[in-house]
Amino acid sequence: MSLKVIGAEVGRTGTYSLKLALERLLGGPCYHMVEVFEQPEHVPMWHAAAKGEAVDWDGLFEGYSAAVDWPASAFWPELSRAYPEAVIVLSKRSSDSWWSSASETIFSTIDARKGGDHPDWYEMVMAIFDARFTCDLQDREACVRAYERHNAEVERTAPADRLVVWEAKDGWAPRCSALSMPVPDEPFPHSNTKEEFIARTAAFQAEAASK
Repeated sequence: MSLKVIGAEVGRTGTYSLKLALERLLGGPCYHMVEVFEQPEHVPMWHAAAKGEAVDWDGLFEGYSAAVDWPASAFWPELSRAYPEAVIVLSKRSSDSWWSSASETIFSTIDARKGGDHPDWYEMVMAIFDARFTCDLQDREACVRAYERHNAEVERTAPADRLVVWEAKDGWAPRCSALSMPVPDEPFPHSNTKEEFIARTAAFQAEAASK
């Protein structure tokens, strides 16, 4: 199965809601960071990608119809070349609301895992941030600058006829239009609040520790 949609966004821009929506539209699973937690054998492949090494994208995404969120979205240029027919989605929110959400969820979780039981996961994530974002995850100015730079780069370089710029408030319509699909007669899924993120991360960590 070839990817039909590639997310070009950073985390905490509605990516989990986007995952659920794409799975509803495409009828197949959408790759997200939660898949990396569930499939730790993918960690070395993402670490290799961060170091600029060749990755078997078809093998990594076998069975998936879309890929959003980190780590996949950090490599949207490579994925857009590997899957030239795929729609590219850039989900966005205001810089202030993004920082508030990311700093209290993703970045605090990463910081807490430093020196923890899964150094390979931590090293992979930091290698990706070093190559594609910023490692100064406690520095608001550095992170917001990286966020805005990333979004501007996507909008500047992604093929205009493949790019959909989307915010959660936009709902189904922009993606359905890009995919030439009807708008579902149901509410757009909204998921992964800060509380849900923290609970889901804790559950994954507890499960991993028990193995």
